[in-house]
Amino acid sequence: MANSWWEIQVLCDPALDDLAFWRLEDFGCKGTSSEIRGHACLVKAYLPQEQAHLLDLAALALLLRQDALAVGMPVPAVQWEIIDEEDWSSSWKQHWQPQKIGDRFLIYPAWLPLPDEATLEDRLLLRLDPGVAFGTGAHPTTQLCLEALEMRMGPGATDVVVADIGCGSGILSVGAVLLGARKAYAVDIDPLAVRSVHENVELNQVDPDRLLVETGSLDRLIQMTQGPVDGFTCNILAEVILDMIPDMAALAKATTWGILSGILLDQVKPIADTLEQNDWIVATLWRRQDWCCLNIRRS
Repeated sequence: MANSWWEIQVLCDPALDDLAFWRLEDFGCKGTSSEIRGHACLVKAYLPQEQAHLLDLAALALLLRQDALAVGMPVPAVQWEIIDEEDWSSSWKQHWQPQKIGDRFLIYPAWLPLPDEATLEDRLLLRLDPGVAFGTGAHPTTQLCLEALEMRMGPGATDVVVADIGCGSGILSVGAVLLGARKAYAVDIDPLAVRSVHENVELNQVDPDRLLVETGSLDRLIQMTQGPVDGFTCNILAEVILDMIPDMAALAKATTWGILSGILLDQVKPIADTLEQNDWIVATLWRRQDWCCLNIRRS
């Protein structure tokens, strides 16, 4: 693991925070946080030092400027500095607190003392230490996916097999198992994310035989499942989802459902069109701020 990190700070209009999150994730940042500063929003993101040079950061700042101008918003202020890994590990944790999501989940940072029964309110406790992986429950796309999982996996969903494409911290696949899934398969192209999933499986006392995770993408997931699954989640960049759609049929049977997010509102139409061309139907579209979650099924 890298010993030093770029801390990238973007001070922008609050209406631009989702767009800034998306741009930073697309740039390869491993963790993000945001806070309100007066009438502005300060977004912080972190990237291993070895993965970006000064020219790359300058290009990122230009893209953020162009994004703001394209939607008629004030240009954000962008700056960056090198911080030690120990500083990064402690600084971002200060901004993350327990969070209720949907009707059933309480997302709970691993380093906090366990809550009492009154705090739980009959919710499923999902303890999490994301490390450098995406997925703390703070981002709208993760929240939408967890809520969609709740809808798909009501009481009695104990024989369901779920796949998680681009699993990040494992928040969705662990969540599926806590909801009752018999088995979950997860993949991510980042080995650090895979390690994070293993740690969160242990943290939540999930039987490791019920959640299998490996490094890779959809092709590796197809090999792992060796046949159709009951449902799958995919919370990654819209452009990547678009490329994967033709191959998603390998995971599907007539009753298979899918939950897709990481999609901005203006990216929905090309994805919906491609889904239709590949025998999928968008059953529902959920939106939070500028982010969308598509609940899909076979046509």
